[in-house]
Amino acid sequence: MKTISQRFNNKTFWVTDPGKKPRQIMVGGRIHWALASLIAAGDDGCTPIDTPGPRWSHYVWVLRHEHSVCIETINEQHGGPFSGTHARYVLRSVVEPAPEVAA
Repeated sequence: MKTISQRFNNKTFWVTDPGKKPRQIMVGGRIHWALASLIAAGDDGCTPIDTPGPRWSHYVWVLRHEHSVCIETINEQHGGPFSGTHARYVLRSVVEPAPEVAA
């Protein structure tokens, strides 16, 4: 069985924000997994409840601070025996995988 790092090896993405020049970023491992999850979720975004991951807040921090990707955090209430709040992360930058280049 492949690990997350093996399944989500380094990949290059184009990131575009309004009024800014498009730029490339390269991410791998769980950061790549989180970015791919955010892209797939679209405007619904991801929560640690719907898309379990051990350190969502860290992945979002890395994408924001090391790669300047715009991600909105929406705080939501949830019920149940451990009621409280959780974060929903919504990708606001336009992010697309860069075309693969033959070696």
